[in-house]
Amino acid sequence: MKALLLAAAAAALSLSAPAFAQEATDPQDAFLARLNALCGQRFEGRVVSTDAADADFRGKRLVMHVRDCALNEVGIPFAVGGDRSRRWIVTRTDEGLWLRHDHRDPEGVIHGYHMYGGDTAEAGTASRQEFPVNQASIDQFVAGGAQVSTTNVWAVEVHPGQTFAYELRRPGGRFFRVEFDLTRPLAD
Repeated sequence: MKALLLAAAAAALSLSAPAFAQEATDPQDAFLARLNALCGQRFEGRVVSTDAADADFRGKRLVMHVRDCALNEVGIPFAVGGDRSRRWIVTRTDEGLWLRHDHRDPEGVIHGYHMYGGDTAEAGTASRQEFPVNQASIDQFVAGGAQVSTTNVWAVEVHPGQTFAYELRRPGGRFFRVEFDLTRPLAD
């Protein structure tokens, strides 16, 4: 009887272990955990891409603030000089992760393109997630005359204790990347 109980317990553990291991090692959950580990901190960054279209960003102070943190969603305001109208939002969905761009003026009024972004098409890694443009964003870009943005792919990277990166690329050459130094949090 004792041997039978031990065998049943071992079988139950072997059935549950893979499910637990998969959940614990899911790259998207690990990615969100890395974002949440930065909660409350601000970091300065710099443009590392060389596209001429990014010259205005290169001349300004770039600061990200991992501020709005929850288990399944992280909001990251991104200031370009005195312009604090941008916020990145990464949300866990049933299908993967969703990146949105929240744009508002200083009074909180939506301006320009708003809540556009993409959904992960692959699991990615704990360090890097890619977000190809989604259909709702394509529709928004087309309606606003920004067809060039209908092929956007955004990426966010978190390398703990090293760098956070935000990236935009398009087939045909457009590439924007800003990297933030995680070794030097800004004082409040």
